[in-house]
Amino acid sequence: MTEHQLSVPAGVSACAEAATAKEATFRIDYPLAAARNTRVVALDPAAEKVVRRAAELEWSQARFYSVTGSGLVLTAVTGESVDLAEALDDSNTVVLVSVDGVNAEAVDTIGAACKVRGIMTAGLVATPGALTSEALVHLRPHARILLVPAEEDDLVELLTATRA
Repeated sequence: MTEHQLSVPAGVSACAEAATAKEATFRIDYPLAAARNTRVVALDPAAEKVVRRAAELEWSQARFYSVTGSGLVLTAVTGESVDLAEALDDSNTVVLVSVDGVNAEAVDTIGAACKVRGIMTAGLVATPGALTSEALVHLRPHARILLVPAEEDDLVELLTATRA
């Protein structure tokens, strides 16, 4: 038996033990931060399918886009064009989603814009089972957090974890 097992009386669960004054010192006694103003950007046509499926779910502050060309103009999932600067206003997190890595110019443009504004960036390389890809090469310099290889469901899990 371990020392811990000896110190807990029979019938007292770990939950009851957590109610002690000693354990209470580790409790967080302030409310969670507000939802993040997350922007999710699909960088290629295959990634756009992943992003569109995630956009169908209910989110607090998340907005979903795709990009073609240089990245200065994004296309919202609703079809409207939005300037990159406008999309990044009031944003504190950007998730870049790529499958095949075909749009390196947009990754550089969006990554640089986020860096200047101090926006946290994450990259999701949706290439299940593949540890290398062009997407990884392009996202690595710009993403503080990089999920590789990622499944499609990982985008939803990431957005949920960051309270998007």
